[in-house]
Amino acid sequence: MIEHSNVKPNRIWTVAEAKAKLSEVLRLAEKEGPQRIGTRKTFIVVPQDVWASRSVAEKPLGQWLVDNMPRGTELQIPSRKETPREISFSNQNPCHQPLGSKLSAM
Repeated sequence: MIEHSNVKPNRIWTVAEAKAKLSEVLRLAEKEGPQRIGTRKTFIVVPQDVWASRSVAEKPLGQWLVDNMPRGTELQIPSRKETPREISFSNQNPCHQPLGSKLSAM
């Protein structure tokens, strides 16, 4: 088998030709490289080993997160027993206070 790294399809098969000569299309894909089928919507036929060598297997998200977890940083995780801290917002408007504080003001 030849190396297909930069081989461009040199022939465009019509769908009818490819259907009638599927064995030849497959043989040429293995021998000469990718075969192009279709003129309006194009499809490329390549051997499975070429496809597999160019496809990157994606890791599951959980494995990716473990592999890419920041290391060597001192992350401080607050205790669950601590009371939540007050967070003030600079754009806080008195008329946009929580419902409970409006009721107690009445």
